[in-house]
Amino acid sequence: MAFPAMIAAGLIFVAAADEAPIVVKAYPWAPFISPMGEPFRSRTAGEPPIARWFGQADRNQDGMLTADEMQADADRFFNRLDSNHDGQIDPDERKTYEWEIAPEIQVNSNWRRPRSQDGTWKQPDDDHDGYHANGLQGAARYGLLNIPQPVASADADFNRVVTLLEFRQATSQRFNLLDSQGQGRITLPDLESRLPTRPKGRRAKPHKGAKDDRIGVPFPEGN
Repeated sequence: MAFPAMIAAGLIFVAAADEAPIVVKAYPWAPFISPMGEPFRSRTAGEPPIARWFGQADRNQDGMLTADEMQADADRFFNRLDSNHDGQIDPDERKTYEWEIAPEIQVNSNWRRPRSQDGTWKQPDDDHDGYHANGLQGAARYGLLNIPQPVASADADFNRVVTLLEFRQATSQRFNLLDSQGQGRITLPDLESRLPTRPKGRRAKPHKGAKDDRIGVPFPEGN
């Protein structure tokens, strides 16, 4: 009877081996989120993720990004998000973007501050900005513009879907924000100088009434 039992155990082991393994994904800190919301992560320790995006978007490799090149790159990313190819990004596709493609943009999700026993919020004890009550949120933590959700914010008519036309209009507007000198082209060093810094330790609370001069779309007063 021991021999059949061994066979049964072996079959169970083989069946378990055929199942898809559980893979835990981890990405180096921190990604770069492009102006239209695409995440880029370093493949090597010394590779700036923003350089990956710029090198891809700069189609003629002349070291300068034009509005047409950024538009073409945005169209490519839109086609990736529009999984059913109906010409728009619907709520389900946006959910896929937020949870699978760029989960880092979720505001106060992975870096939620725990409450202490007295009910007060504990300060983060790591060296990453993650979420700070008075700091950048969502994709703004990893990108060039203060836009927490770059895909959803392209929904100009607020009907919960983003059409290709809306995405293209948002791309043009964001290129103009980055091309602050109106030269029609942007270099990688120009963009690198705009990246947010990663503050360490406790962030000082801004003075009441201080003007928000960050590039992009600032939060309403009181947030």
